[in-house]
Amino acid sequence: QLQLVESGGGLVQPGGSLRLSCKGSGFTLDYYTVGWIRQAPGSEREGVSCITMNGGSGNVTNYANSVKGRFTISRDAAKNTVYLQMNSVKPEDSAVYYCAAEFGLRRMCDPSMHYSSWGQGTQVTVSA
Repeated sequence: QLQLVESGGGLVQPGGSLRLSCKGSGFTLDYYTVGWIRQAPGSEREGVSCITMNGGSGNVTNYANSVKGRFTISRDAAKNTVYLQMNSVKPEDSAVYYCAAEFGLRRMCDPSMHYSSWGQGTQVTVSA
């Protein structure tokens, strides 16, 4: 059974860092485009970042403008895990962060693209 499990959320002070993990089980994440999507209370879902693999170029990543330069998405094939490194966090980064995956690799990915498989989410709270 295909499953995504997020971890690493918690409380962090503004300007601090946090690393979220998304571990896949029942399938190999290497063959999937994986994204991080967040949703704050009363707000719509926002695609934060995505990672895919362009055969000739290796991993290809993309970010929402709101996190560009602060967040970094990466994958560890050996651990079947995708990470979201969050630096210089701001109170507006507070949300439930979901990991999601869609089968297939692409030349580029859009963080807000459609995903078929979702994790349960992990809460990130940025507060002093």
